Amino acid sequence: MTPVHRRAVIGAAAAAAAAPATAAAAAGPPAQGTGPAGPPPPRGLRLRDFWAHDPFIVPDRRSGHYFLYLRNLPEQTGIPGTGTLVYRSRDLATWQGPWSVFTVPDGAWATDGGWAPEVHRHAGRWYLFLTLHDESRALAEPPEVLRRTYRRGTFVAVADSPYGPFELLDPRRPQTPDTFMCLDGTLFVEDGRPWLVYAHEWIQRFDGTMEAVPLTAGLDRAAGDPVHLFRASGAPWLDERVTADPAALPPYVTDGPQLLRSRTGDLLMLWSTYLGPAGSQGYVQTQARSRSGRLAGPWELLPVLVGDNAGHGMPFRAFDGSLMLVVHRPFGSPDSRAKLYELHDAGDRLTAGRRRRDLDGGD
Repeated sequence: MTPVHRRAVIGAAAAAAAAPATAAAAAGPPAQGTGPAGPPPPRGLRLRDFWAHDPFIVPDRRSGHYFLYLRNLPEQTGIPGTGTLVYRSRDLATWQGPWSVFTVPDGAWATDGGWAPEVHRHAGRWYLFLTLHDESRALAEPPEVLRRTYRRGTFVAVADSPYGPFELLDPRRPQTPDTFMCLDGTLFVEDGRPWLVYAHEWIQRFDGTMEAVPLTAGLDRAAGDPVHLFRASGAPWLDERVTADPAALPPYVTDGPQLLRSRTGDLLMLWSTYLGPAGSQGYVQTQARSRSGRLAGPWELLPVLVGDNAGHGMPFRAFDGSLMLVVHRPFGSPDSRAKLYELHDAGDRLTAGRRRRDLDGGD
């Protein structure tokens, strides 16, 4: 399977693997307050019990809950529309959900996808970042380009509660450049200035890149030009040359950027790609380090952190202070689930510790 089709196939095949949702999820919780309203959805779920792709976990000490945000698949949940779901847990072992926290409104710039939802507490509010696309709205067609490109970008929505409902800051355009095919945008704040760090699709770039664009204080639009960070082909295990021949082009994929400061102040980025041409060695979780300690880099690409067809990970601090990593595994199958690992901060890089099967329920 080529990466251009990877998420579409996963979404279509996932119905058989999902835990059933209730009507309470479709109703959704209130915009404000300490918890959701209405009849509760299922309790006592383990991570192995429900499909998860691009998982994002937010520890919220005020409520005592971990919030897990995932893409909504209507064919699984019965919740209409493209949007975002949340599950909650007090111990990472058992979960309750899903609740619907966001649905893409009619008339938005793009209304399909809903990939890689993540939620950040920023300036007193909760901000949802997610990727939307519209394959019917072409950006360029062959022979002008080697591959057809179309609308794909990261949008930002806002709410006063982690339960939503989130509303798009600007439904008319994404916060990423609207002539780029972008995905998996995340928030990073440097010297008080918010940045949107995103992956620029290999479909358009041929050699996928990581880039960043500064945002306004309200996160509603770009406040400057994009900045190039690095290319997927710079990964240390790759020695193939990028070619303009579409029949031979290896998919140099950039996915899922997540940034954090290490204990020594180093700026690290988790990201995902393929180990080998055409994904022949599977999806992997890898990392990079900024040699300057600044977002602008230059960036050094480091060896694989977690293999075994796992990736799109994000780090978080558990309530006991330990550093954790959540990834999805396997990739490209309806069996995709959220998996948890201990994560160790070595200063200039991260190292993966033991897999927490006691929490994620095992394989």
